[in-house]
Amino acid sequence: MARFDLTDFEWDVIQPLLPNKPRGVPRVDDRRVLNGIFWRLRTGAPWADIPSRYGPYTTCVNRFNRWRKAGVWDRLLKAVSEAYDGDIQMIDSSSIRVHQHAANGKKTDPIPLHGSLTGRPDHQDPRSCRCGRLAHLVEAYGRSGSRRT
Repeated sequence: MARFDLTDFEWDVIQPLLPNKPRGVPRVDDRRVLNGIFWRLRTGAPWADIPSRYGPYTTCVNRFNRWRKAGVWDRLLKAVSEAYDGDIQMIDSSSIRVHQHAANGKKTDPIPLHGSLTGRPDHQDPRSCRCGRLAHLVEAYGRSGSRRT
């Protein structure tokens, strides 16, 4: 059993909820296939990279898709959450890192939404544009682009 495979308690909760089709060819070990599916979902790796200890990856893919269409996953997740009775705790391990020079940056005035006014040639009047919304920005920032106090 690998480190993150289903425990015996989890398997005892899940096993009765799995589809049971007595006719035809018997399915391969459900626990092994479920561990393969969970490995793939946990790591985010492609299906083809599932370790061989879980069997052929096509078996995991096909079973995952069939059970998704049949609603088996909804029943499993509901049963597991009820079996733990609120003892599940989740931690989001994502983190957002900022470059060291950006962490204590100096606060600046907001940049105008219509782009920088300093890029206009001196002979163009920004107030003559069609939208008419730049006039207040020109008065606040002037042609130099720095805010007047």
